[in-house]
Amino acid sequence: MNIAFPLQIDQVGRTATASDDDHVRQMIEQLLFTRLGERVMQPTLGCSLLQLVFEPNSPEITAVVQMTVQASLQQWLGDVIRVDSVTVSAADAVLTITVVYVVLATGAAQQATFTQGGLA
Repeated sequence: MNIAFPLQIDQVGRTATASDDDHVRQMIEQLLFTRLGERVMQPTLGCSLLQLVFEPNSPEITAVVQMTVQASLQQWLGDVIRVDSVTVSAADAVLTITVVYVVLATGAAQQATFTQGGLA
């Protein structure tokens, strides 16, 4: 049983659950938006994307984010997924990250897109 993220209550008053595929996507989302140092016992967990809210988008930022996301996914979720690609694009005040991956337990290919900043 996988607890849904964000934590919520389902229609019968129990803790909501998530399917295996949704749970993997939610783990990726948590990793991307966790600040480095936020987890006391795991200070290197995360990508710190929320810290980029006030940074201007640029090709340099995009390249750093792509490398950071790829490395974090391999380090922290390498036993759950195989990352095929990470694409990062910056347009106006919105950073978009697309992760193409394979869930190792099922062999299912998945794609997840996350946005940070702006109104997206």
